[in-house]
Amino acid sequence: MNAPDRNFKLRPAANKAERGVGARTPLVDGIEKVTGTARYTADLPANGALVGKILRSPYAHAELLEVDISEAAALPGVRCVITGAECDTPYGVIPIAQNEYPLARERVRYIGEPVAAVAAVDEATADLALSRIRLRVRELPAYFKAADARGANAVLLHDNKQGNIEREVHNEFGDTAAGFAAADLVREETYECAEVHHAMMEPNAALAAWDTERGHLTLWSVTQVPYYVHLTLAQCMAMDPAHIRVIKPFVGGGFGHRVEPLNFEIICGLLARAARGTVRLLQTREEAFLTHRGRPETQIRLKLGLTRDGRMTACQADIVQRGGAYGGYGLVTILYAGALLNGIYDLPAVKYDGYRVYSNTPPCGAMRGHGTVNSRFAFESLLDTMAAELNIDPIEIRRRNLLRAPTDTINGLKVMSYGLGDCLDWVEKASDWKQRHGKLGAGKGLGMACSHFVSGSAKPVHFTGQPHATIALRLDFDGAITILTGAADIGQGSSTIISQIVTEVLGVDHRRLRLIANDSAITPKDNGSYSSRVTFMVGNAAADAARKLKAVLLAAAARRLKIADAEVDWFGEGAASTLDPDRHIPFEEIAEEALVGVGMLTVNGTFTCPIEFQGGKQRGGAVGSTMGFSYAAQAVEVSVDPDLGKIRVDKVWAAIDCGFAINPMSVEGQVQGAIWMGMGQAMYEETVYENGRHRATNMIDYRVPTIVDSPEIEVHIVESMDPNGPFGAKEASEGPLSGFLSALAAAVEDATGHRYRMLPITPEKIFAVRQQQIADANQGTAL
Repeated sequence: MNAPDRNFKLRPAANKAERGVGARTPLVDGIEKVTGTARYTADLPANGALVGKILRSPYAHAELLEVDISEAAALPGVRCVITGAECDTPYGVIPIAQNEYPLARERVRYIGEPVAAVAAVDEATADLALSRIRLRVRELPAYFKAADARGANAVLLHDNKQGNIEREVHNEFGDTAAGFAAADLVREETYECAEVHHAMMEPNAALAAWDTERGHLTLWSVTQVPYYVHLTLAQCMAMDPAHIRVIKPFVGGGFGHRVEPLNFEIICGLLARAARGTVRLLQTREEAFLTHRGRPETQIRLKLGLTRDGRMTACQADIVQRGGAYGGYGLVTILYAGALLNGIYDLPAVKYDGYRVYSNTPPCGAMRGHGTVNSRFAFESLLDTMAAELNIDPIEIRRRNLLRAPTDTINGLKVMSYGLGDCLDWVEKASDWKQRHGKLGAGKGLGMACSHFVSGSAKPVHFTGQPHATIALRLDFDGAITILTGAADIGQGSSTIISQIVTEVLGVDHRRLRLIANDSAITPKDNGSYSSRVTFMVGNAAADAARKLKAVLLAAAARRLKIADAEVDWFGEGAASTLDPDRHIPFEEIAEEALVGVGMLTVNGTFTCPIEFQGGKQRGGAVGSTMGFSYAAQAVEVSVDPDLGKIRVDKVWAAIDCGFAINPMSVEGQVQGAIWMGMGQAMYEETVYENGRHRATNMIDYRVPTIVDSPEIEVHIVESMDPNGPFGAKEASEGPLSGFLSALAAAVEDATGHRYRMLPITPEKIFAVRQQQIADANQGTAL
C-alpha cells in the first residue's frame, strides 16, 4: 500500500479558493450538466446507426421449445435477428456465480427476460420485426415469493441449486448462547422490507460499432464499471479483449443498477457484429425496471440481548432475500447483510443465518448501501423497542455501546477511525432531542438511528494481482497536466475529488488540470464505482501519482535553477531558490526542463489494500472488509395525519463521519441524496408483481420522493481523520441511507404509538392501524 500523507494539516481557509482539498468546489463537470451540453449515451451522434430492439418473454417460467425468427429476418430493412444461439457462454458479475445468458437459452425465468433481438434501419421496422417472432414454449410452475420457491416440491429454477437457494450463509462469532444467557432482556421480532428499484434518472442505453475489416468492437454504455463490461463482452462474444474498446460517456445516476454488466450491453455488441455495422439500443423506463438489479424483498427475524444498563450481549439474525431469477451480486448481498451487523457497535456475539432464494422475478443486485440497509433497519428498530422497555433514551443506549478505534470486530473487520459518538452528540443538540423527543404532542414525532458503510470493498471481485486503483498523470509541451482515470463518475462527483487531490499535492492552478475518464483505449483500468471505493482507493492513487510527478518537477526546477533539489522552494505555479528568493521560474519553464530528453511524461500512481484489511479467514469473510467505515447518526421529525394516513417529514438532522471532507459541498449533497433515497424506501417505493408481471414500470406508478416531499435537511460533517484515507477521507454517500428507515419508523411511533415493522410505511398501513386502534378503544369502552 502507498502510505497516505499523515502529516497533512488543513490549509488556511483563505487558500481553499485554490480548489484543493477541503474547498467547497463546484463539480468539474457541472457546467456541461447544467447547460445541457453534456452528452449521454443516447445523445451520441451515430450517423447511419441501426435501431436495436429486444423481444422480452411474456412468460414467468417456461421451457423454450422454439424461437422462430424466419418471418422477422425476411422483412425488408431488417439487418439481423439474433437469439440465445448467438451466445452459449453464461455471464455474471461474480466469477463463481455466472448463470445468466444475454438472450435466454432453453428456458425463460421471468417476465421481461430477453429472448431475441433485432437490428433494423428504423424503429418502425424493428418493432414490426419483433412482432413477427414466434415463441413456442412449455410453461412451468412459477414462484414469486421466496417461501414458495423454497417449497418441498418446487421446480428448480437452476438444476444445480437445490431448494432454489442461490447461497446460504451460516456463521457465529462469539458465544451467542452465553450472551443471551447473560442478558437481562431478550427480545425477538420479525421485519419485512419490500423490494425496491434504483430509479436512476437516465434510462439504459448502449451504442456499439463493429469494425468489419479489423474485427474490432467499440461500445459506449451507461455502465458504472467499464472494466466489467469489457471483460464480459470478451467472454460472451469470444473475442480477444485487445479487440474491444469500452467508453463511458456522461451517466445520469446508477446507485448500483449499473455495477453489473447488463444484458442489453452484450446484446448491443452481438447485434453490431451480426449486422456488421453500428447499432444503437435505447431502453425504455419499463425495460430499466425489468433489467432491475434492485434491493431484494427481505424477511428478517432478529433477536437481541441487552443487560439492564443497555449493554449489548448477543445478536442473532435470520435473513431471507428474494433474489430473482439469476445470480448476479446475490451471494455478496446475502453475505453483506450479516457481516455488517458488525462494525458499528461493540457487539460481543453474533449468529447469522442467511438465505438468498431464486424466484421468477427480475434479478436483484447491488443498490446504494449494498446488503446492509434492510438488516440495519431491523437492528436499529429492535434496539429502540428494547431501549423503551429498559427506560433508556435511544441516543443514550447507543452511546453505551460505542466502539473505540482502532479495533478489530469479532468477524475480522478493522475499524481505524470512529466518529459516531460525535455524530450522536451533534444530532442530540441540533434536534433539541432531550427537550422534544416524546413531547411533541399527538401526530408529531421525533426518532433517530445510526448507520455505517464501507469505504470500498478491500478485496476486488477479480483477483489479477494488479493494484486496486491506478491513476496516470501526463505532462506534455503545453504545460497542461492531464489526469487519466478509469474511475466512473456517475454523478457522485468522483472526478472532482480526484482533481482536488491532484491540485492539493501539486499546488498548481486547478485550471492547469484536465481530466479524461473511462476510455479503455486511453485511460488505465479501474475496478469501478461501487461500494463507495473511489474516494478512498482512487483518491489514494491520485495522491500517489501527484507526489511522483511533483518529485519529477522539483528535480527539473533544481536543474533549471542550478541548485540542489533540497534548495527548491516549490509553490505550484513556479519555484524559487530558498537561498535566493529573487531567483524564481514559472511552471512553464519547469515543465520545459522536465521534458528535455524524454518528451511527454506519464507517471502512474497506485493503491492496493493490504492483506490485513481484507477480512477474516472464514468463508465469505472478505465481504464487508474495508480500510475505513463511515458512520452516521440522524434524527427525523415527522407529522402524521392519522385520518389520511399521510406522513410528512418536517426536518432531518444528519451527521456524517466521513473522515475528512475533501469537498464539503459534495459531502452535503451526497448525504441529502442518501436521505431522499431512504425516504423512498421507507415511505413509498415497492416493486409489486402480479403473477410475475411488474405492476409499476414507470415513474408515475412507481412513487419516489420529489422536491415537493423533501424536508429541510441539516447536515453536519464530523472529521475523524482516518489514518489510511487520502488526507483522512472516507466514504460519505451510502452510510447515511440505512439510518433513515428506522429513524422514520421511530418518529412515526413517537407520533402514533405504533411501531411499523414492514416497509414501506404507506398511508394504507397507517390507516389500517388507526382503524384497529379505534376498534380496540371502542371495545375497551364497551367492556
